[in-house]
Amino acid sequence: EKLDDIGIPFIEGGYAGSNPKDDEYFKLIKNIKFKQAKISAFGSTRKINGKIDTDPVINALLSSETELVTVVGKSSDIQVKKVLETTLEENLSMISDSIEYLKNRGRKVIFDAEHFFDGYINNPSYSLKVLETAMEFGADTIVLCDTNGGMLPNKVSEITNTVLETIKCQVGIHTHNDTDTAVASALAAYQSGATHIQGTINGYGERCGNANLVSIIANLQLKLGEKCLSEKNLVRLTELSNFVSETVNRAPFPYSPYVGKNAF
Repeated sequence: EKLDDIGIPFIEGGYAGSNPKDDEYFKLIKNIKFKQAKISAFGSTRKINGKIDTDPVINALLSSETELVTVVGKSSDIQVKKVLETTLEENLSMISDSIEYLKNRGRKVIFDAEHFFDGYINNPSYSLKVLETAMEFGADTIVLCDTNGGMLPNKVSEITNTVLETIKCQVGIHTHNDTDTAVASALAAYQSGATHIQGTINGYGERCGNANLVSIIANLQLKLGEKCLSEKNLVRLTELSNFVSETVNRAPFPYSPYVGKNAF
């Protein structure tokens, strides 16, 4: 409700079917009237060599009854071979089957291309083929994920530029902070044409964290002239940052850019 109230347009609410807490979340969220935000359920592509209509994750995504669904799929040939332990063609089928099935049932689909940047550096033709497959079968937004957080902004910008020469649907960016450049990389992708930016309030997330939406919003609006929030709500970013800190039982970080009490 706080995210909706301040003007965040999309809220990815949890991993459908993964645990009782997330399932309960999707039940409760149906009863909340939002001003403008859309809830998205998160899940993976169908199982290897599985049937799409009986796949538990795909059915859980549908059962969540969200207008938007976010589907994550591998876009690195190394990940497909060594982690999924399947063929490159089967991975493409998993992606196409999942997106097509969800689109045919009236869902808008955000496709998260997992390990995209690492995959592109190793095998650009396959990583681009993954994106082209997602686009062909109806993905509304394709998100380039720096899943390991190892990219620097210049590389993110260079590769995003290349992607946008091929991919004609909306392109997004999802960065992690393992090189302490998640915000900078997200902004670099934006300046290269990505118009959907994923992140978390205060950058909370696994390992070194995700891209900090508070800093991204402030930089987009105050430095790059992209109006993300109303002027009234932009001032409330500090309030939102502190609220989320308290909710997750962490003390607000005084050195946070823009919203920390020590910020210049």
